[in-house]
Amino acid sequence: MNEETPTQADEECRFCVSKPGRRVIAENDYGYAAFDRHPASEGHFLVIPWRHFASYFDITDEETLALWDLVKQGKKVVDEKFHPDGYNIGINVGHWAGQSIHHLHIHVIPRYKGDVENPKGGVRGVIPAKKLYEFKPD
Repeated sequence: MNEETPTQADEECRFCVSKPGRRVIAENDYGYAAFDRHPASEGHFLVIPWRHFASYFDITDEETLALWDLVKQGKKVVDEKFHPDGYNIGINVGHWAGQSIHHLHIHVIPRYKGDVENPKGGVRGVIPAKKLYEFKPD
């Protein structure tokens, strides 16, 4: 899980550097929420800790509470502005899970009725063959 991509190992972290035009929608002592520069849908935002670390599993208890509070704050903003019909929330941890920026960030992706043909499976779609499934009795 410690395999960083060579492309970012020597680069400056884009989340640690202030960027002009970053659209911050909420912040607190532990991080900030900002609209994604490459949104998967209208209103897609990221929650990013101020402290630089890659894995969600390295988060402190204080950061956990504060970052999930930013998820709630950002959702309120997106609900008022875009009126989505649902949300997917995801965190990529490690290169093989698709993490391309090795600074923890939580994706909050608004979903809209009709944005995909069949939304069943939601986040399971990261492994396409496992997305659609039948419920098995307990």
